[in-house]
Amino acid sequence: MLLPRFWLEDHVRPELTTPQLVERLDLSGTAVERTYRHGVGNLERFVVGRVIEAEPHPDAERLRVCTVDVGDGNRQQIVCGAPNVAAGQTVSVALPGAVMPDGTELRPAKLRGVESRGMILAEDELALGTDHQGIVVLDDGPAPGTPLDEVLPIATDVLELEITPNRPDCLGVYGVAREVHAVTGAPLGPAPWREDPGSAGPIEGVEVVVEDPDLCPRFTARAFEGVRVGPSPEWLKARLTAAGQRPISNVVDITNFVMLLTGQPLHAFDLDRVAGGRLVVRRAHDGEELETLDGERRLLNGDMVLILDGNGPTSLAGIMGGARSEVAPQTTRVLMEVASWDGPNILRTSQRLGLRSEASARFEKGISPESTMEAQAVAARLMVELCGARLVPGTIDVGGAPPPPPAIRLRDAKLAALVGKAIPRERSAEILRALEFEVGDTDDGLEARPPHFRSNDVTREADLIEEVSRIDGLDKLPATIPATRSAPSAEPRPAGLTARQRLRRRAQDGLAGRGLHEILGWAFADPERVERLRLPEDDPRRRVVTLANPMSAEQSVLRTMLLGSLLDAARHNVARGAGEVRLFETATVYLPTRPELQPDEPFHAGALLLGPSRPPTWRDPSPPHADLFAAKGVLGALLDELRVPWSVAPSNEPFLHPGRGAAVLAGDRRVGWLGELHPLVARAWDLEDAAAFEIDLDTVAALVEGRVERYEDVTSFPAVRRDVAYSVPLETRAADLVALVREVAGERLAAVKIFDRYEGAQAGEGKVSIAMHLQFRAPDRTLTDSEAAEIEERVTRAVEQRLGGAFRA
Repeated sequence: MLLPRFWLEDHVRPELTTPQLVERLDLSGTAVERTYRHGVGNLERFVVGRVIEAEPHPDAERLRVCTVDVGDGNRQQIVCGAPNVAAGQTVSVALPGAVMPDGTELRPAKLRGVESRGMILAEDELALGTDHQGIVVLDDGPAPGTPLDEVLPIATDVLELEITPNRPDCLGVYGVAREVHAVTGAPLGPAPWREDPGSAGPIEGVEVVVEDPDLCPRFTARAFEGVRVGPSPEWLKARLTAAGQRPISNVVDITNFVMLLTGQPLHAFDLDRVAGGRLVVRRAHDGEELETLDGERRLLNGDMVLILDGNGPTSLAGIMGGARSEVAPQTTRVLMEVASWDGPNILRTSQRLGLRSEASARFEKGISPESTMEAQAVAARLMVELCGARLVPGTIDVGGAPPPPPAIRLRDAKLAALVGKAIPRERSAEILRALEFEVGDTDDGLEARPPHFRSNDVTREADLIEEVSRIDGLDKLPATIPATRSAPSAEPRPAGLTARQRLRRRAQDGLAGRGLHEILGWAFADPERVERLRLPEDDPRRRVVTLANPMSAEQSVLRTMLLGSLLDAARHNVARGAGEVRLFETATVYLPTRPELQPDEPFHAGALLLGPSRPPTWRDPSPPHADLFAAKGVLGALLDELRVPWSVAPSNEPFLHPGRGAAVLAGDRRVGWLGELHPLVARAWDLEDAAAFEIDLDTVAALVEGRVERYEDVTSFPAVRRDVAYSVPLETRAADLVALVREVAGERLAAVKIFDRYEGAQAGEGKVSIAMHLQFRAPDRTLTDSEAAEIEERVTRAVEQRLGGAFRA
């Protein structure tokens, strides 16, 4: 919402600069997205002038050379091309040095050989509207030389507000003025609807029928005759223009002005074009069509609400009027409709039709039915004043005003307990009355009845506490730790992390400590992502949770893996010149179960490595790219830091390069995968070779919980080292050989490390030779060579018997 400050000051005038006002509003919950200056600059160069003479230009038929009194006897020669300029007029003048709305600085100039020292201004040149056909002619009141900003609102600060869905009352200027009054204490002017020229009762020749009162709680209408459609006055056009609206005609401008002032949308019908003088509110029929004011034909369904006359649909309720009954220049009779509509229904309709309007943006947040008569009162007064209209006696009011909301208790003790400090009861009452609550005293606090425009928002004691604390100043509240439920009056106990939370933190710190950069990807994903990851039909990760109300088609499902968001981030970085990418993410994924149940939400950790596996040096200018073993090194260091026994096993993940991937095991449970990306997957994200892994941290945490870490003294006795090689069948995994060595050697084996793998004639046909470093150590003495040899012999016999291998000298 755009809020021109000069319009706000029609109702409240805080003695604050705009930055100070913005800070007060932000701290009270009315967020200001930005502020900017609307209108002209260098205001002292804009003055009231009086045209003394207006003579034809000697060399241009459409130009006139004017002598203009700009005050204190100072007369300037100004060349003007407006067709309506004439001697004797009081006009607005920009003198050299003035800054126009587009930022141009006005300078003296010669027009067809005649010097011009200034400009007589049109409406658009003052940012008051869009008309450029003629100059703005002022009333004769202001004297020449009077600063123009004292006569017309030619410059103002504009606040762009971000209004939360629970505060539709702040989508009106007077609603924000009420907030400013509460937070600053500046006097609030009387409500614009305090004087209502209308009367109750039926309107002759007009009937309204509401068939669906659940979707239209209140429908009001007033009729006007003798309407003269024409341009609006400058004060009205100035407010609309500064608020981002385009002035059209006085009748249409009144509806927009009242909507922006009160927050309640209106719609003006040409009463002569309302067939039969009868309006019906009902649900649309499936397949029914309506041409809206934007010229589009809309196909409707049974969930949408229409306003019809005797010839069929005439308006899409709460969103946009129809073309058939809109106000035209020849209109003389107007039916002003102000209604209240069901917010969720308006939201669904506008989304399905892809049609949003200023009206729908307000109705979908839930406007109070009482606001309808407030808007009617303001509109009626303006129709009479600006259009010369006669208000027909009577007001149609279908539905009427609902009963007032119930009063709510506000206990002093509860307020102090919830916000962390006591706020005097008198201050609480002052705040609530400033917000137009009805307030009374009770033994232990206050009793407050919300105004009608807050009845949907303030429904319980906690809501009253929020109102008091935000206006009194959330920045004044002390920093406290909430009391526990078990001992609310005791000294609060410091909070701590659970074992699972600590493990997640350790995982994040471990990955960051190894040079990876953390990302935060979207939980929402493109439904086509499963295709790009090459997931087959029977893969459970292909089944996704579809959002009922997605932000876009590209974010319409929940992700089942972190790999997709890691690839998105990698592509973003590579496209911007990054040659070495090291990314990780720890987040929730969503795995569907049965349709009637919520999805499983395991917490995963994933990483992606792309580019050189280590920085280039003068000795190694082209290091190899990150591969399976680089990813395995990072993953292994992570799992070791988490103190999880782990291993890898062959895996055929569809998104990994064939033969270059593995399953990650913790104990005997699979917890994730590891490997190099399939070339087609990398190409789908415009990447080259990359390696990645992803593990289920919740499963890892379950394996770690309850385990007691065992520590051993560091011994000073030296180890006995042996280098051995075994020839084993080609299909034997190195990991199986290492596991066998650990099992047979027992606790005397301090370390085992593979340093060579050889296939060839010397290893034997169908055999592979695997060489290992072995270290044997005892904690209390130095092992003898014979003891080490005995362990080595046991290992050799086990390799021969269980793996079909042989010792190689």
